[in-house]
This record gives sequence, structure tokens and C-alpha cells, in this order.
Amino acid sequence: MKRHTLTLLTAVSALAATAQLSAPGVDIISVDVPSSLGYNRAFVVPSSGGLTLTYTAAATVTALERFSSLGAAYAEPVPFTAEGNNVTFTGEARDLGYRITTAGGATSYFWLVDYASHRYSVSGIVPDPTAGDCSRILLTVDGQADAITIYGINGRPETLDRDIRLDYRSLIYDADAETYRESTVTETYKQLSGHISAPAPLCDTQFTLQPDRFARQWRLADAVSTGTVEATAVEARTTAEQTIESSDNEQKAEAPDGSLGGSAPCEITFKAVVTDAAIYRRWEISTMPEFEDVTYTYDQLDFTYTFTEAGTVYVRFTANNAAGTCEYLGDTYTVSIGTSSLLCPNAFSPGSSEGVNDEWKVSYRSIVDFDCQIFNRWGKKLATLTHPSQGWDGIVGGKPVSSGVYFYVIKARGADGKVYNLSGDINVISSRRNNNLPSAPTE
Repeated sequence: MKRHTLTLLTAVSALAATAQLSAPGVDIISVDVPSSLGYNRAFVVPSSGGLTLTYTAAATVTALERFSSLGAAYAEPVPFTAEGNNVTFTGEARDLGYRITTAGGATSYFWLVDYASHRYSVSGIVPDPTAGDCSRILLTVDGQADAITIYGINGRPETLDRDIRLDYRSLIYDADAETYRESTVTETYKQLSGHISAPAPLCDTQFTLQPDRFARQWRLADAVSTGTVEATAVEARTTAEQTIESSDNEQKAEAPDGSLGGSAPCEITFKAVVTDAAIYRRWEISTMPEFEDVTYTYDQLDFTYTFTEAGTVYVRFTANNAAGTCEYLGDTYTVSIGTSSLLCPNAFSPGSSEGVNDEWKVSYRSIVDFDCQIFNRWGKKLATLTHPSQGWDGIVGGKPVSSGVYFYVIKARGADGKVYNLSGDINVISSRRNNNLPSAPTE
């Protein structure tokens, strides 16, 4: 039985591929349908009642039958005339399925739609102000275009797509240009029944409803349009770009889970691009992930903020339309700033090996205030460093200092509030002693 079924469907498909339906002076529209119906083609005519139809099969036709929604098991014979592969018959004013038997017993099927029973009839569309939401708009349709249902050889129903089109303008985000661009949007519907829903437009626009594909081809109906509809929906796109420090003596502090942040001070630029209806817009910074308490707000679309305190904060963008009826809440950016650390080496060897240990530098993380004074053994100040990324190269007055012991005094503060008051020795090792390695940094 299984092998027989597969053979039958193959035969049906082959016949349908070459079959044609025609009528004098009539534009018949052929539509592909799912092969699970037992056939893969339906034909739509403006009106089938009393219409003389000719079906061209792949072989000589020996029988013609028609069936209703009950399926081909209830097929009844149809009067016809045959001439070779052509069979001519009179259509009825209703939707029916047909079975054609050709010489050798092969069968093929198709469904004939009487469009006069489903005529597209729409005289206007208007937006429904009482329905829809910020993501979709609801339009009331004055008229109808009911579902066109066809039936398979076993009575299985399938809705024929009328391809009714709704055209309007909206804003589409262009990721390459990082901006919104106005573009035509098209929504399609299999049928109409009182209302249709579409994504809410992001700019002021008109909605134009095109007739179904059959009325379009036969020029049986005109398009209808709304007046200008004001955009109320709000959308935005945001980015956050962190300025990466490149100091070779900064301890790398990776932010957890791919979030922003790391070592303070951490500078991040936040940017937003919004649609036309986004009249009120602001960035919010909070220490609470649900933004129960907002610490700072910025009304600009773009702003740069320097994070100087250890811990985790949250940043998001919000926007509202003029009436406050539609709100946009952007993705939350998590910024995690690590605790501070400050380590000081006790030796360096300027001139001993070029590019290696040529400067005395602290090793640091999340240091937001820094002052370092360097003295010789007689208390003369030789250098002042105001940022932990700076170093002392052992040059004073354009000349390298002598090898020996020097001293540093550091006052600093970390992003976590920790205060550093450090002092200690700096051993300057001359090139004649380049085989001596400096001691490990100590805090």
C-alpha cells in the first residue's frame, strides 16, 4: 500500500506539471498549493458559472469527475467532450475539485475557485484609536475579503493565500550607518475580516491597502488609503564604547561576564539613536539593577562618563513619546570597577639594557588620585609624578643620576576609597651592574 501511494503522488505531480486549464477570453490564474492535498495546483477564474472550460491533460482523457469539500471519495461524473488530451466541460458557480482519468488509469486532480463567490470588496480603511498598542496598530476595514478555502482529495481544508498587501512608510535601522532610514514596509494577509493589525509605524505615514492578487491582476478593485497617521511608537538603538587604557604598568582588571569596566578611572561613551516620536529621552545611572534609585540622569543622546568608584553600576537609555503613552527601555549596561592596588618596585637599571627596566614605575589598578615625589639622599626633590602610569627615567638636568639609593613618597587614593601613604627606597643600578636583578615590588 505504501509503495502504491508514493507511485500515485508521483503520477499526480507529473500530470499536474503539464496540465493547463483555459477558457475563451478569460484570464485564469494558476496557484501552487501544498502537494499534501493530493494535487499541487488550483485554478481561479473570475466567475465559473456556465463558463466553458478546457483542461489539457498529459494523455487522452477517459473520465472527468468533480467533488466538494467531502473529498474525492464522493466524486460524481461530469458531462464532457474529449478530443485527444483536451477535455471540455461547463463550470458551476461554486468551488469544486476535479479528478481527471487518462488512458491507462492514471489520475490527476485540481481545485477550481469561483472568484465571484469570494470577490474582494473593500471601500476604505481607518486606524482604530481604541485598539492596538505601542508595538502594533489596528486598522478597521470597511468591506471584506473572506477566506478562500480549498479541499484536498481526502477533504483536508487549506486556506488559499489572497496576498492582500498593506503598504506604508516606517523607519528601519541601518547598522552600518548607525541611523534610522525611512523605508516602505509591506505586510501581507491571506484574508480580511473587519480588522487588520500591522507593526506600528515609526514615522508619520499613510497606510495603503492593495486588493488581493486576483483583483490586482484582473483590475477588479482599487487600492484604498488612510489619511496621514501620526507616529506614536518609540524605538532606539544604543551603544557603549569604553576607552581602553594602554599603560604597561597598569594591572589588568577584566570586568566579569563580559561587562564594561575594569580598572578606574574608566571612561565610557554612551550613544543612542532614536525614532521620530522619541521626544523625551534620557540616560540613567543606578547602583540597582532594577533602577529603583537613579543616581544620575543625562538628557543628551550621547554622553561620556568617567567611573571612579569601585563596585557595580547599571546604565540604560529610556525614551517616551510626547503624550507619554509609549515608552522605550533600552538594554542595561553593567559597569564593574575593581578594587585598588598599588605596588612599588625598589630598584631599576636605566641604561643597562635598552627597553628593559629603564624606568621606575609603580604597578597599579583603580588608582584615581596619585602624587609621587622622588628625592635623593640629601632630601632634594628630583621628580614629581602625578599619574600612576608615569615613570622616572633617572634623568635629572639632562643627565643620568649616579647609581645608589633614592627615595619615594607616595600619596594616593583608590576607587574603593583606600588611602595609600607609601615611602621607600629606589636602588638605581648602573650599567656596570646590569647582571643584578631588581627586587620584586612590595606594597
